[in-house]
Amino acid sequence: MTETNSPTPFDGPVVTVVQHQDAVPLGRLADTLPGLRVQIVRPDAGDDLPAAADLEALIVLGGTMAATDSDTHPWLPAVRDLLADAVDQDVPTLAICLGAQLLALAGGGQVAVAAPSGPERGVVEVRMRPDAAQDPVLGPVMDALGRDVPAPSMHHDAVTVLPKSATWLASSLRYPFQAFRLRNALGVQFHPEADEDIMRQWARSEELDADELAAGYAQHGEALAMLAKELGASFAAQVRQRAA
Repeated sequence: MTETNSPTPFDGPVVTVVQHQDAVPLGRLADTLPGLRVQIVRPDAGDDLPAAADLEALIVLGGTMAATDSDTHPWLPAVRDLLADAVDQDVPTLAICLGAQLLALAGGGQVAVAAPSGPERGVVEVRMRPDAAQDPVLGPVMDALGRDVPAPSMHHDAVTVLPKSATWLASSLRYPFQAFRLRNALGVQFHPEADEDIMRQWARSEELDADELAAGYAQHGEALAMLAKELGASFAAQVRQRAA
């Protein structure tokens, strides 16, 4: 377990980040969480997960494993249970890609492994739905970037059924459930944290054309940086408001 102090001159709330793999880090979001201290938990390396009652905020990152792949990644059910408890206790939560799929399962939704629409890779267009305008995290993203937002994506599995109590917030042409909210928890299928270097690394790890997958960064570089900045800042504001 490691802790990274924010550049602020005071000790703010702690956001616990569950990271499943070296290759899927907090990335751009590490510098876009004003007023928060970041604590990294690595269950893949043997770190114990905290109890939801001890959390001030939670981020669950992505990974190459399936959300149901508990045989080879035995910590995943515990992460799913942690997300369920965090929702019940209204802990401000951001769940990304695999994290969003685990959040959907925690709330009673469904996830398809190797979803039939095929993989979604590179920079894609995510369309915000009307309810996103009032969302505490995605609302500021819409204010900055509008309804159609370019976003990094890299996934084979997908949420196919949202939890009954979820609010559907965004979609893409290939997959409908790009963002949803369960109380104080936001799940996003896309990767706001992935900069071009991370995307190229993912492409190489899957023996894909890195230039092709990273092409959208040249076209949408400013918007992609703004996505991470606004999403991180608005999530941090939600955490600080709850702490106050």
